[in-house]
Amino acid sequence: MKIHKFLLALLVAGASYQALAADPAMVSNGVLTGSNGMSLYIFDKDAAGSGKSVCNDGCAANWPPLLAMSGDTASGDYSIITRDDGKKQWAFRGKPLYYWAKDQKPGDKTGDGFNNVWRLAKP
Repeated sequence: MKIHKFLLALLVAGASYQALAADPAMVSNGVLTGSNGMSLYIFDKDAAGSGKSVCNDGCAANWPPLLAMSGDTASGDYSIITRDDGKKQWAFRGKPLYYWAKDQKPGDKTGDGFNNVWRLAKP
C-alpha cells in the first residue's frame, strides 16, 4: 500500500510540474547566439518594445529573423513579436533578433556595424 501511495504522489507531482522554457539564445564570447551558434544582431531602426520589426521582405532575406516556434513562451528578457508576414520572432529586451546571411560559421560577426544600423546583440 505504501508503494501505491508513493506512486500516486509521484503522478500528481508530475502532472502539476511545468518545465521551464529554455532561452531562445545563448551567450558565446559576450554575444547572443542562436542554438546553431551563429551570432545574433539587433537593428537600430527597430523601436525597442514596439512589438514590431521594420526589417521585412528583402531586408529579412539578408537578416533572417530568429523565429519563435508554435508553443514557445517568452520569459525574462525575451519576448515574442508578430512580424508583418504573421510569423513569430524572438526579441531581447524589446529588440527583435536577427541572423546575418553573410556570417558563414559560428563565431562570425561580420554584420556588426553594417550600414551603421546593425549591432551584435549582447546580454
